[in-house]
Amino acid sequence: MPCKQLMLTVFAMVGLVLNTFSQERNNLDMKIDRVVFGTTPDGKPVSRFTLTNRAGNSVELIDLGAIVTAINVPDRDGKRININAGFPTLDGYFLKHPHFGATVGRFANRIAQGKFSIDGKEYTLATNNGPNHLHGGLIGFDRQMWSASEMETDTQVGVRLELTSPDGQEGYPGTVKAVAEYLWDNENRLRARFSATTDKPTHINITNHAYFNLGGIGAGKIYDHVVQLECDEYVDVDETFIPNGKTPHVEGTPLDFRQPETLGKRIDQLPATKGYDHCYVIRNADGTLRKCATAYDPKSGRAMDIQTTQPGVQLYTGNHLTSNEASAGLAPRDAFCLETQHYPDTPNQSTFPSTLLKPGETMLETTVFRFYTVK
Repeated sequence: MPCKQLMLTVFAMVGLVLNTFSQERNNLDMKIDRVVFGTTPDGKPVSRFTLTNRAGNSVELIDLGAIVTAINVPDRDGKRININAGFPTLDGYFLKHPHFGATVGRFANRIAQGKFSIDGKEYTLATNNGPNHLHGGLIGFDRQMWSASEMETDTQVGVRLELTSPDGQEGYPGTVKAVAEYLWDNENRLRARFSATTDKPTHINITNHAYFNLGGIGAGKIYDHVVQLECDEYVDVDETFIPNGKTPHVEGTPLDFRQPETLGKRIDQLPATKGYDHCYVIRNADGTLRKCATAYDPKSGRAMDIQTTQPGVQLYTGNHLTSNEASAGLAPRDAFCLETQHYPDTPNQSTFPSTLLKPGETMLETTVFRFYTVK
């Protein structure tokens, strides 16, 4: 073999070895641990997955409800703590808890009177929030077992969770196959990717319902958290939180977070909702991934950016947390949510971005949470 050709062959082999070593190093830097978290009342084992990146920061989730149970990230001094509300044991997730960390569906938020029509046919859903339907009903996606499989790439570790919701469940038409993928990377980014298909026209609106306290769960009120929203308008609602079809401008209202502002400064100006519980219209939303929110805790230095393909984001300040075991001891305003989603009651609001899913189509939405520190 000519010398030049031999050298090229050797270099190619070395490159292959180095590339393989690099991939192995990436896989060693990140890991997935799976343990049995508990057992459902009917005897099914529930798994807890821990996704750990090379810095040692981690996300924990379970296959019951595709629930994110913990997010462990450091403060500005490197102290790592959980910032996502959850329960230490499986038993808590069988209480009537406030959807801690849950993958919510078929429809996040409210549907008026638990009714909508498709092609002239009316469907009646479970009503579990006064006269309205909320977060998928009595047995939503967060109350069901998902089929889980581990995912791994050169830059991410994660879990793919799959669920089949039968035709007629909670009153919804169509057999829906839903997929939730949660991926964690070395940049402390948690990517939540939701998809769904159906065999009949139906409505789908999936979100994750994480409750955050960037000072750490149990650190107290979130009044000093500084929030900025890329939103000029909000969805106006009636006394039962059902939209009236209007999206007023936030200017001159306590809902204006176009510039960074603390959650506590104007929260008591909202007695009707006992705090923030409002769906915002994301500026220039067009279905592509774009930034919608930033939150920052000055005391710990922890911060969070959120990007999403969704048109809306619900800011909720935990106004109805119960201070007892059903909320893991958290009191009102001890945590907040930024739930990316379509607007509430969209099936009955013709001017809102549609949530109708038809056979042959795939609903696909992505939200990325990035955690970091500010000195």
